[in-house]
Amino acid sequence: MPAKSKVVSSSKKSPEATDKRLLKSAPKIAKTAPVSAAGKSGAATKLKVSVSRAVLEKSAKSKVGQIVQSAPIATSLKPTITSDKSSPAKTALKSVPGGLRAVPNPHSKNHAGRRPERPPARFVAPDGTSAAKPAPLPPPMAAAIPPTPSGYNTLATLGGGEVPVSSSYGKALKVLSTLADYEHRRIVRYNPENFNLDRMRLLLKRLGDPQNKFRSVHVAGTKGKGSTCTMIAAMLQANGYKTGLYTSPHLVDIRERMQINGEMIPRDDFARLIRVVEPHLARIKPQPTYFDVLTAISFMYFAEQKVELAVIETGLGGRLDSTNVLNPEVTCITAISYDHMAQLGNTLEKIATEKAGIFKPGIPAVTCIQDPAAEKAIMEIAAKVGSPLDICGKNIEFSYRFESSRLAGPHFRLCLTTPTSRFEHLAVPMVGEHQAINCGLALTVMDKLKGRGIALSDSRCLEGLARAYIPGRMELVSTTPRIIVDGAHNAASIDSLMKSIGQHIPYDSMVLIFGCCADKDVKGMLEKIAGGADKVIFTRVNNIRTCEPEELAVRYNEMFGKMCQVAPDLETALSIARRAVTKEDIISITGSFYLVGEAKRLFPKAGPIPAVQAATTINLVAAGAGV
Repeated sequence: MPAKSKVVSSSKKSPEATDKRLLKSAPKIAKTAPVSAAGKSGAATKLKVSVSRAVLEKSAKSKVGQIVQSAPIATSLKPTITSDKSSPAKTALKSVPGGLRAVPNPHSKNHAGRRPERPPARFVAPDGTSAAKPAPLPPPMAAAIPPTPSGYNTLATLGGGEVPVSSSYGKALKVLSTLADYEHRRIVRYNPENFNLDRMRLLLKRLGDPQNKFRSVHVAGTKGKGSTCTMIAAMLQANGYKTGLYTSPHLVDIRERMQINGEMIPRDDFARLIRVVEPHLARIKPQPTYFDVLTAISFMYFAEQKVELAVIETGLGGRLDSTNVLNPEVTCITAISYDHMAQLGNTLEKIATEKAGIFKPGIPAVTCIQDPAAEKAIMEIAAKVGSPLDICGKNIEFSYRFESSRLAGPHFRLCLTTPTSRFEHLAVPMVGEHQAINCGLALTVMDKLKGRGIALSDSRCLEGLARAYIPGRMELVSTTPRIIVDGAHNAASIDSLMKSIGQHIPYDSMVLIFGCCADKDVKGMLEKIAGGADKVIFTRVNNIRTCEPEELAVRYNEMFGKMCQVAPDLETALSIARRAVTKEDIISITGSFYLVGEAKRLFPKAGPIPAVQAATTINLVAAGAGV
């Protein structure tokens, strides 16, 4: 006679039926374990839901094994959680920039048996805005949809965020996701197939050559491009010109790249222009890239909106950059240092030669004082092309100094004399010595524009300069504790950041959260942070080119013998840093614009540090006085 089952049902059901009933009810009393991320972003993991033997024996006098559920996972930020209240222990999908993460339902009881407070339902679109809760994404779709190369999450879009894939904007982002994006590739070869101006010219020709329908200023360089472009655009706007601004990369919203008078391109216009470009993509070989298309729709948008002057920043290098199809009024080269060496060359001379590739015959060019090798290369290219070159600090009289006052706090002031203007003791509107140099370049560009027949008022320029602001550069994103983010991503920029923090911000100790891409000058950046940070936490960047934090920690320890910590993501790093600081300390996040973008999503309310606001007030007073 067969042995009786250990589980006896009062309704005389079979053991198989009883087991099914127990398995079905097990999630309701299960204790959930947190998801752990292993390996790279997008790798699969398993969420183990352990069922307490004691609870089951008490309720059903049986043993139920572990229930294993699997779901894609990406190590990244923790955005908003969606959940299904009808099944308390079901896993929910959490949208993150690299994919979907399975998380325990927040409405199930926690380990202490308490029911946690329900978090507000909030869904974050690629532009950082929120919307009402839509229908949840069915789990089976998760594995079938790849993340977009732009750093945004196709899953978040398809999963019913504020921008569903069925919307025109969602479809536009999906089109971009199919294109080659060199910003998110481990290895990018600098060759005519990847960087091809003939391809870009052909695309623009089919679109009506929009780049020829507005006047422009073209800016290249290793560091300071974005800040210089922002200052130039602010001064042009203050003089009454309808001004376009094209920069890269973006921090939170892809539309940050293209602006008119400080306003991002509307979603409807963005989607419409992508639809105009889309039919041409398959007909051009090699196919236009992600950056080609963004550049093209920016030019189309500026032309359609009848922009009078556009300030255009190069992406990578200059000579073969997609933006190098313009006929600008002025070209500008900011400070040259080591970056993108695999593409541009491993010497400053080679890098400067690529940057100076934007020079045009007869078009005035300006630059700042450079390393002798870089400066020689720039001068040689200018002479070869026939572009009249001015160097701010040599044949353009320029000087700056650091000072501190009760009204403005610590800040820099500059003096600049050009053939048409004279600025004395002008307060620099942004923090740092490097921003004084960028400001001098921007003012020199304005002088050259005057020579090209563009009417500009010095007092209006001061007014615009005072209002110039660029996020992600020495930006205060939190006051308790004080957290500063900066997109410094090469050794020279890290050095400038360390100096700027020391000059402008009083503190006892600094905890530095650092993450960078592996193709950068890692050794040079580690040398600079070692001299400025009291404690270092290495973390990952939300990019396929990320340098693993464990590798950074080993190199840092080998180079300097200093202790450091490692965190798998920015949120964990911030949690460690918060426990380590007091009111008098600061936390700095730097090493990559992608890392700064993650921080901006965590801290949406941010702004310039108080010293910058005070300096802005001084410039506005000076502008009102007609200085």
